[in-house]
Amino acid sequence: ATMANPLRAEVVRLYKNLLYLGREYPKGGDYFRDRLRLAFSKNKGVQDPEQIRALIARGEFVARELEALYYLRKYRAMKKRYYEE
Repeated sequence: ATMANPLRAEVVRLYKNLLYLGREYPKGGDYFRDRLRLAFSKNKGVQDPEQIRALIARGEFVARELEALYYLRKYRAMKKRYYEE
């Protein structure tokens, strides 16, 4: 278990980041949190560092997608506000 410890910190950080991003999720923060918890607990038995790194990369990809989604949503709302005739 000590082998995976540096990765464990990364996983926790990723989880917290996704949890934070999930608060603004279109289907609701609770919906997102439940799905997130499920995804993480499904993979909690994974021991192989390479596999863990791959899962972390996937999680970070999801985080970037969420950030892009929110950014676009804010941008569209702003644009609409400023350019409505």
